[in-house]
Amino acid sequence: MNDASSPSILGLAVPDFSLPATSGQTFRLTALRGQPVVIYFYPKDSTPGCTTEAGQFRDLHAAFVNAGGSVWGISRDSLKSHESFKAKLDLPFELICDADEQACALFDVIRMKTLYGKQVRGIERSTFLIDRQGRVARAWRGVKVDGHAAEVLAALQAL
Repeated sequence: MNDASSPSILGLAVPDFSLPATSGQTFRLTALRGQPVVIYFYPKDSTPGCTTEAGQFRDLHAAFVNAGGSVWGISRDSLKSHESFKAKLDLPFELICDADEQACALFDVIRMKTLYGKQVRGIERSTFLIDRQGRVARAWRGVKVDGHAAEVLAALQAL
């Protein structure tokens, strides 16, 4: 089981934030109060792991909606990149642009990583399930993609 829940943030209220999203939308956490929200952070559009992860959330999207939740992907990529990625994969959910790392800082997902032998700052693949009251119900860090969306769905259904 890949639940690396951070006890330090479980149960804490997530401060409101507002960021641009695909389809001309603006993501605002308080606008979603009253429904569970899944926010998954991923490193980069159109990379193999991120494509697989987005596809798994896409394939289970109807079940997330049936459970009363919404799914949002977030990375530091531009809206143009997000729109292309969303169209290519036919994603039924929106992608949030966090170019200034506002949400990344809020959820503490930026880490030093090794890429081709060099140290780079990047997003640690992480997912957060926020309950109807806006509190962190579950947190997964250092996510392994395979089967992750199904695990998040099961946690949402158990709320």
